[in-house]
Formats: sequence, C-alpha cells, structure tokens
Amino acid sequence: MGAVEPGVVALTVGTSGVVFAPTPSALIEPEGRLHAFCHAVPGMWHFMGVMLSAAGSLQWYRDTMSPDIDFDALLKEAETVPPGSEGLQFLPYLTGERTPYPDPLARGAWIGLTIRHGRGHLTRALLEGVAFGLKDSFTLIREAGLGEIRQVRASGGGTRSALWRQILASVLETELVTVNTTEGAAYGAALLAAVGAGAWSDVPSACAEAVKITGQVQPDAAQVEVYRYAYSLYRQLYPALCSIFAAMH
Repeated sequence: MGAVEPGVVALTVGTSGVVFAPTPSALIEPEGRLHAFCHAVPGMWHFMGVMLSAAGSLQWYRDTMSPDIDFDALLKEAETVPPGSEGLQFLPYLTGERTPYPDPLARGAWIGLTIRHGRGHLTRALLEGVAFGLKDSFTLIREAGLGEIRQVRASGGGTRSALWRQILASVLETELVTVNTTEGAAYGAALLAAVGAGAWSDVPSACAEAVKITGQVQPDAAQVEVYRYAYSLYRQLYPALCSIFAAMH
C-alpha cells in the first residue's frame, strides 16, 4: 500500500480490519492494546491495530438477514439513511474483539432500535459501527505518540463501496485514497522481494514507482460533526456492556 513513512497509514477492510501505521521510532501503547513491531523498511517501526469483524460483519449480516439480496442493493438502501442512522448504533464484536478491547467475550449488538428504523438503518449503522471500531485504533495510535495522520490508504473488499469509503473518510477525518492494488500484503511481499533482488535500491523507491493512487475521498464537513458526536456515544457502549457480555457467556 506504500505505507512506508509516518503519516501515511494503510487500512484494510477485509473480513477483519487492520490499521498499519509506520512510526519513526519505537513507540509503545502503554496498555498493550496495539501491536508494535519493526517495519520492513530498515530503521523504522510500526503500530498495528486489528478489529476482528470488519467487512465480515457485513457478510454475516447479508447472509443471515437478507441472503436473497445482493450487497449493492443493501448499500443502496443505506444511502437513503442520514449519517448517524437516526440514533442507531452497531457494535461489531461478532467474534469478540482485539483492538482496543482484547476481549473474546465481547458481543455484537444494535443499540437504539425504534419502530422508525428499517433495513437501511440497520445496514448504515453497521457500516458506521465498523468505521467507529477502526477509529478506535487510530485514536490509540495518535495517543501513543504518532502525531499527524495525513492520508489513509484503503484496500480490501469493504472499500469497494463508495458509501463505506465516504463514511470512513468522514469518521477518520482524513483523506482516504485507493491504490492500484487490492491485495496489499501479497503486493508488498513482491515489492520487498524485488528490492532484495536489486530491482530497486530501497523500499520507499519501490513504493514510489509501483504504488499509484487511483481515487480519493475527502471528509464531508457535515458528516464529520455528526460522526464526532455518534463516536462519543459509541465509545461508551462497550464499557457499559462488558460485564453483561461476560455474564451472558
């Protein structure tokens, strides 16, 4: 994805969601809620946050609730729902969680349901809930000392949706771009091998030549305000429910 310098973060929205943030020095999140490793680029490090059910949440939802409807139709319904889903929230902890809550007993939920909510609301709340879950990793990364995040490079099946890309850009409050590969890990491994074989002198040079931006989305100012408030509520849900999740188990 070309995430080889601080401030450029790779985001994968596949079955799970992965946030990969290069750091100029060995930073540590004090409570161990982020992975911290050496980067493939010599002399650099990275933070990584992982949520277990990102696009996997949407796959489960479609297969379970509306197996006869394709993803495009579901997302089209969600486009008609205003940002914030009229107060409906979704917790994406369908298989427990990893970042920021290393809790195998965490559970998924829609919270705030009323009779006015329809399937479009359920769908949009799910997209927003996954985006909020990913923002948890971005929040931890900033708090641990990375500083500015100026661009997010997105890949994975979830980012094929223009609606989801816009939600992510507005929730994360930063430019979100797509690049000329949808298989970031395999493509990155090939670039590293090419550097090792001498095709490029170093990894940044390989990325500058081989990784190209193919599209970009800017945060929507009106959505940003809505999502800041909705995220502040989202952050309160797991602490309020974690003891109940454990009791239910």
